[in-house]
Amino acid sequence: MLKSPYHGGHLEVIVGPMFSGKSEELIRRLNRAVIARQRVAVFKPAIDDRYHSTHVASHAGRVTPAIAAHSTAQVRELLRGHGELLDLGEPGLPDVVGFDEAQFFDAGLVPLALELADQGVRVILAGLDLDFRAEPFGVMPDLLSRAESVEKLTAICVVCGAPATRTQRLIGGQPARRGDPVVMVGAAESYEARCRVHHVVGD
Repeated sequence: MLKSPYHGGHLEVIVGPMFSGKSEELIRRLNRAVIARQRVAVFKPAIDDRYHSTHVASHAGRVTPAIAAHSTAQVRELLRGHGELLDLGEPGLPDVVGFDEAQFFDAGLVPLALELADQGVRVILAGLDLDFRAEPFGVMPDLLSRAESVEKLTAICVVCGAPATRTQRLIGGQPARRGDPVVMVGAAESYEARCRVHHVVGD
C-alpha cells in the first residue's frame, strides 16, 4: 500500500494560478493511489466542462475519470451510497477522494472534506487560491488553513517569464474589470498566467 506521512485521514491541498499544473499534480497523486490498489473516487464541479464532462483533465492533456457534481450535497449522497454508486468494487468509503477545481464548490465542501478526513479518508483538493482580482477564491482559504499538506505551484508569466502566482483574465484582449463576475469558466482564450508585476485588474 502507498505510504503516507500522515496517520489516518488527512487533507492535501494543491493551489496556484491557472496553467501551474494543479490538475496534473492531482492526477499524478490519484494515479499512484490506483497503482497502490487503493479505492479512489474523484469529483469535479459540473460547471467545469472545458475539456471533458466526465474526466478531470489537465491543460497538458492528461485525464482521469471523475464524477461531475452540481453541489457538495450531491457528492455527499454519492459517498453515502459507498461502493454501489461509485463503482468501487466493495462497500465502504473510498481510501482516497479527489476534488478538482475545488474553488467552484459551495461552502459545504469544507465540512465534507473534514468529515471524510476524520473517517480515515485521504482527501486531495486542487484549485485556484486566488481569483482574477488576486483575492482569496471561494472555499480555498478555509481548506488551506485546515490542510495537513499544502503545495503551492507557480506557472510562467507570459509577459516576462518569471514565476507566475496570479491569473490574468482577459476580455477582448483587455484586462477584466474588478466588478466583473468572479466565476467565468475559460482556458487560454480568456486567461493567462502572470507575475505580481504584470498582473492587471481594470477599474
